[in-house]
Parts: sequence; structure tokens; C-alpha cells
Amino acid sequence: MEPLRPVPRTLLRERAYAAIRDAIVAGDIEPGAVVRDADLAERLGLSRAPVREAFARLVDEGLLESKPQSYTRVTPVVPGDVRDAAAVVGAMHELVTRAAVPRLFAADAEAMRAANERFGAAVDAGDVEGALRADDELHDVLVRVSGNRAAAATVARYTPLIRRLERRRFGEGGTCRSAGLHDRLIAACAAGDVDEAVHVTAEIWRTLADLADTDDLADSEDCDD
Repeated sequence: MEPLRPVPRTLLRERAYAAIRDAIVAGDIEPGAVVRDADLAERLGLSRAPVREAFARLVDEGLLESKPQSYTRVTPVVPGDVRDAAAVVGAMHELVTRAAVPRLFAADAEAMRAANERFGAAVDAGDVEGALRADDELHDVLVRVSGNRAAAATVARYTPLIRRLERRRFGEGGTCRSAGLHDRLIAACAAGDVDEAVHVTAEIWRTLADLADTDDLADSEDCDD
């Protein structure tokens, strides 16, 4: 048996970051909730150092806000922030789609079809987690094939801000995503039609901006009551 080797510090930091990010996006840690490094370190079975590093990254990404010597807490879901994030993420997806379509193999298109089938089934079943995971898997095919690491990093950074609002809408019985739009995207990709694939990609992400606008209007109406 080979001797056990220390787990690299970077892996602990990434583990803490991913766990806390996912809990915030899923709503397990609610907007406005105060988070403490000692508490989360204990729950994750980690030391406080990687949790602090994760906090710093999440503050930078807009999921946490911090006042030195006072608190660190989960940010509210702000429609304007979601709209801005959707614009950036959408632009990156258009970029990777344009680069990826000429490089796609039949197996890539099939992977997108399989992900869309999982997406549709999850939506029908009311499985929020499954639907969003399948949606990520579908679009990640194009991100991966494009080979654009900068675009991939930007998508990874800003998508969680969008997912929080999407999850809330799923929980209310709706969805801004469409298996039909996905079908159109996949058909364009399989046909090698770059312009149509980019057009549909833009339409998909425009629905997210519309979702933020709708949520902003609802919040405004609530304030008027």
C-alpha cells in the first residue's frame, strides 16, 4: 500500500469554495444570513484557513459581502446584478458557440441531446437541481470544445449569480429555460450553422435578462403595496 500523502492546500480551498458557493446558490444558506468561518469550517471538516480564503473569493464574486471586524453575510438577490451577469455570461456563450460549432463532432452533439433530455425530464419532475445541472452540462459542451479558457473562467465566475434567481423561479413553478430552445441550438450545432447557433444562444440568455427585469418589476410592485 502506498503511503497517504497530504491533501494539497489548494484542494482544500477549492473544496471549501465549491461547498459554500453551492449552498448559497441552492438557498441552503439564505440571502442575508451571516456566515462565520469557524462554524462552516466545523461543518465542512476543515480548518478555518481555507474557509476564509473561500470567503474572500465569494466576496469578490458577489455572493458574500463583508464588513471588516463586523460581519460576513450572503448578499441579497439583486435583479440588476443578475441582469448584468446574464449579459456577460451570454456574451461569453455566444463567443464560445461561434468558436465551437465548426469543431463539434457527432458525439458532442449527442452529448448535448442527452443533456437536454435530462433537462426536460427534470423540469417535468420539478427537479430544480437536476434541471440546472443538465442545463450546465449542455452548454459546457460548447465551452469545452471552444477551448477558450478565459471565457470558461468568466462563465464559471458569474453563472452562480444567475442561478440563484433561476432556482427561485423554479421553486415558484416556472422556468426561464426551454428544452425547445435547446433543441434549436442543438440542431444548428449539428448542421454546422454557426450564425443560427449564435442567434439561438443569444435568445436563450436574453430570457435570463428578461427574468431579471420581471423580478425587478415584481419587487417594485411589492414596495408599492
